[in-house]
Amino acid sequence: MAATSKRKLEELSVDEFLVSGFDSEDECENEEEEETTVSGNREVKRKTKLTAKTQAKNLKKVGKASEHKDQLSRLKQKDPEFYKFLEHNDRSLLNFDDSDSSDDEDSKIHTLPKHLEEASDEDDDDDDEEEEAAPKSKQSRDVIRVTEKMVEQWKEAVQNELSAKLFREIIQAFKAAVATTKGDGVDLGKYKVEDSSVFNALVSFCMRDLFVALQKMLQLKPDKDKKKLVLPSSSPRWQKAQINIKMYLAGLVQLLSCLTEASVVSAVLRHANQMVPYYLCLPKQCRHFLKQLITQWSTGKETVRVLAFLALNKICRHKQDVYLNPVLKQMYIAYVKNCKFTSPSVLPMINFMQRTLTEMYALDTHVSYQHSFIYIRQLAIHLRNAMTMKKKETYQSVYNWQYIHCLYLWCRVLSTLYPSDVLDPLIYPLTQVIVGCVKLVPTARYYPLRMHCVRALTLLSDSTKTFIPVVPFLLEVLQQVDFNKKPGRMSVRPINFAVVLKLSNANLQEKAFRDGLIEQLYDLILEYFHTQACSIGFPELALPAVIQLKAFLKECKVANYCKQIRQLLDKIQENSAHITSRRQKATFSVADRVAVEAWEKLTTEEGTPLTKYYSHWKKLREKEIQLEISGKERMEDLELPEIKRKKMQESKEGDKKEFKDLFESDSASEDESGGVKHKGKEKTGKKKGVSEDDDFLKDLSDMSDEDGEGESDEDDDSGEDSDDAGKRKKSKNSKNKAAKKLSQLDLKELAEGDEDLVEDLEFSDED
Repeated sequence: MAATSKRKLEELSVDEFLVSGFDSEDECENEEEEETTVSGNREVKRKTKLTAKTQAKNLKKVGKASEHKDQLSRLKQKDPEFYKFLEHNDRSLLNFDDSDSSDDEDSKIHTLPKHLEEASDEDDDDDDEEEEAAPKSKQSRDVIRVTEKMVEQWKEAVQNELSAKLFREIIQAFKAAVATTKGDGVDLGKYKVEDSSVFNALVSFCMRDLFVALQKMLQLKPDKDKKKLVLPSSSPRWQKAQINIKMYLAGLVQLLSCLTEASVVSAVLRHANQMVPYYLCLPKQCRHFLKQLITQWSTGKETVRVLAFLALNKICRHKQDVYLNPVLKQMYIAYVKNCKFTSPSVLPMINFMQRTLTEMYALDTHVSYQHSFIYIRQLAIHLRNAMTMKKKETYQSVYNWQYIHCLYLWCRVLSTLYPSDVLDPLIYPLTQVIVGCVKLVPTARYYPLRMHCVRALTLLSDSTKTFIPVVPFLLEVLQQVDFNKKPGRMSVRPINFAVVLKLSNANLQEKAFRDGLIEQLYDLILEYFHTQACSIGFPELALPAVIQLKAFLKECKVANYCKQIRQLLDKIQENSAHITSRRQKATFSVADRVAVEAWEKLTTEEGTPLTKYYSHWKKLREKEIQLEISGKERMEDLELPEIKRKKMQESKEGDKKEFKDLFESDSASEDESGGVKHKGKEKTGKKKGVSEDDDFLKDLSDMSDEDGEGESDEDDDSGEDSDDAGKRKKSKNSKNKAAKKLSQLDLKELAEGDEDLVEDLEFSDED
C-alpha cells in the first residue's frame, strides 16, 4: 500500500487506483505538511479535497467506459445475431474505445497538476491589496485645484521664459477650465477649476499673454512682408509642442461654442485671429475652427460677426485651394438659413452678410462662377416650377424672403465684381429670373415684393452699365391703383415696405398703403433716373415716364400725391433739358462710341440737376431710414405738446380750490345741507329754493349792472329781489345756528351732489 501510494498518480492503472483508494502522493505530502505546520492551513485541506472529488468523478467516467466495452463483448456471446446486426449497421458503436470518450472528456475536464501549490494568507492579502490598489491608484492621482495664486505664478514665469513643461501645465489647466463649460462630469485630468474668478483669470491670461510667449518659445520672427504669415511648423521646436498646441486650439473652439456673452466671444475671437497661423498647420483643428467661425458670422452680434469674418477671410486668403470652396458653400447655406425672417433690426445683419459674402466671392472669380451658376440655376428652376404648376406651394417657394435675399445677393456679387470676363455672362440670366419673379403674380398684394425686385435690378443696371427696363414695372402701379378712392379704414402706423413682402386685404384699404406706395414709387423712379442721369439718351429714356406722370397728375385729385409726383416730374424734365442743351453743343455723331463715353464721363464729373438733387435727397432719406431701424417714430421730431391727465385726487383738490366759496366754513355747508337733507319738511325746502333763486337772480342783476344800464323796471325788480333775499338769508342763518353738524362723509356726498333733489324743488309763490 505504501509502495503504491508513493507511485505517481499518472502511472496507476484504473484497477490499481480503485483498489488503492483515492489517496495520492500529493495528498500524503500535504497531510504531512499540515501535521508539521503550526498555524494549520484549513483552506488548503478544503482545496485538496475538492480536487480529489473532481479526480474521482473523472475516474468514474473512465470506469464506466470500460464497463460498457465489457458489456459489448458479453453481448457477442449471449446474442450473436444481434451482435452481427450491429456490426453490419452500426460499426462505430462496436468499435468503442476508452480513448474516444476520455479524449473528449479530457478536453472538458481539468487535469491535475503534478504538484499542488499551497495557498497562504500572505497571497490572499496580496490579492486584496492589488484589488484595493486599483481605485487607490486613481485616487492617488490627486486632482490639483487651480487657484488665482497659481495663475499669477504662471504669469510671472511666462514673462521670463515659457518652457515646454510650463506650457503643458498651462494647457492642461486651460483644458480643465473649458471642460467646466460642458456641464457634465468629464475627467478633467491633472487640474480642476471650480471658482468662476479663477476661470476668468486663467482664460484672460491665456488670451493676453500666451500668444507672445508661444512665439518666443518657438523662436518665430515676423516676416518683413506683413501680409505674409509665418507658419509655426517652420520652427524646429514645432514637433515637441504640437500635441499641446492641438489641445489648446481645440479648447479655443470648444470655448467659442459655449460662450454667449458678446464681449467675451469678441475677446476670444481676437485671440483666435492671432492663432490663425497655428490653425493653418493643423487641418483637423482648422476645419472645426472654420465651422464655428461660420456660425458666429451668421448668428452673432455685430462685433462678433466682423471678427469672425476677418478670421474666415484670413484663412481663405492663405489657403484658397484647400478651404475656399467648402467655406463659400457653408457660408451661403448659413446666409440662406438666417435670412428667412426680416425685420428692421435684422435687416442690417442681412446686408452685412451680403457684403462680406461678396468679398469672399471676390477672392477667386472662377470658384465664384461655379457657385453662382449653380445657385442662380436653382433659383430659375424654382421659378419655372411655379410658372408651370401654378400651385400655392410653388408660388410660396418663390415669394419668400430667402428667395428675394438670394436674388439681391447675386445682384450685389455681379455688381461688385464687374467687370469680370468670367461672371459677366451671368447678368442676363439673373435679370430674366428677377423679371419673371415680378410677373409671376402681378397683383396689388405683392407690390412690396415688386419694389424689392426693382431695387435689385436698379443696382445691377447701375453697376454693370447694362440697360434694364425697370420704369415700366413702376409706372404700371400708377395705372392699377385708384388713388382718388377714399380709404376704407384709417391706419395708426405707416407700412414699412422694406420689411414686407405681401400685404393683407385690410392693408390695401388703408390710407397708409397709398401713402407708402407713392413714397416708394417716388424713391425708386428717382433712383433709376439718377443712374441714367448722365446718359446721352436720357431725354428719350425719360419721355414715356414724363407722359404717364402727366396723365396721372390730370386724374389724381389728392393734393399730397400730386405734390410729390409733380416735384419728381419737374426734376426729370429739368435734367432732360440740361442733357438736350449739352447735346446740341456736341460735334461728334451718335455712332462714335468712344466720343459718347468721353462726353458722358465729362457730364458725370460736372454733374446734372438730377444728380445734385439726388445727393441731397439721399442724405435726408438715410436719416429717416436710420430712425426707422432704431425704432424711433417720426412724430418725435415734431415736438408736439404732451397731454398730461390729472389723477382723481388731484382733480378733486383742484375742484375744491376752484369752488372755494362753497366750502368756506362748516356752518355754511351745514346750513346748505340742512335744507337739502330734510327735504320732507316743505317750509325748509321752500326757503332753500327761494334763497337759491334769489341769489341766482341777484347775480344776474349784478352782471347786467356791470355790462351797462338796462331798463329801469328790471333794475328795480332786481333791487327788490335782492333786498328780500338778504332778509331771508339773515333769518335762515339765525335758524340754522342750532342745527347739528354733519360728518365728513355727508359733506363729501353733498359736494358730489344729488342733482335730482335740486331739480325737484319748486319756486315759491312770491317769485
